[in-house]
Amino acid sequence: MAAITDLYRYPVKGLSPEPLTAMSLSAAHGLPFDRVYALALGTTAFDPERPEPLDKGAFLMLRNNEALAALRTRVDPDTHRLTIERAAHPSFSADLSTPEGRADTEAYFAAYLGAATKGPPRVVRADGHKFTDASVLSPVMMRAVSVINLASVRVLEAATGRTLDPLRFRGNIHLEGLEPWVELDWVDRPVRIGGVRFRGLARTPRCAAVNVNPVTAERDANLPRAIRQHFGHVDLGVYLEVLNDGDLQIGDVVTV
Repeated sequence: MAAITDLYRYPVKGLSPEPLTAMSLSAAHGLPFDRVYALALGTTAFDPERPEPLDKGAFLMLRNNEALAALRTRVDPDTHRLTIERAAHPSFSADLSTPEGRADTEAYFAAYLGAATKGPPRVVRADGHKFTDASVLSPVMMRAVSVINLASVRVLEAATGRTLDPLRFRGNIHLEGLEPWVELDWVDRPVRIGGVRFRGLARTPRCAAVNVNPVTAERDANLPRAIRQHFGHVDLGVYLEVLNDGDLQIGDVVTV
């Protein structure tokens, strides 16, 4: 029987996941408080009054900035207070809902990453907007949730001969009890998890972000190349459209 083993959201694009025991989803907004903030590069123009989906390369993110993985972050969804923990350094805290808190956060990342921010970075947010990788494809894809089949991760581990933390793939929902790669066949099919109905939207193509070890912050693999070499594609996971409002919790069963 296939079921949920883990649930995650990522309040700030490129920063660490927040584990959940349950999550509320809606057809109108997908997963609330997921990728609602981003750190725009100094060269990026983003207007929160007229938000336009931008390529992920316009923001700080793991594909280009593996040092982000060395930070342990959380954002309180009620107060919007960001907390950052970094080994051997004092913790950082700032309120992202205030100009002062955003300015402090921007200064933190400018100092931490230096020239990689391509000028002063900027904390960005816009009502109703999510900074998901798939946002450039459509509003529906912007609101999609990302599912990881842990069996697919294990066969990739076997093929590469290395242990792979599933958090490399930055999914919202981890599933156990499926055959490897079956999630890739869910596109345009109905999927039910617990009391929530979904529709498969697209396979999740993998970029160099998954080469970053989320524990060590080292770029220690070439997983897109390995997936292609061993399995003939570059996909792992699937995007699902949320079709009704409802709650998920660990242990909820999957039906396709």
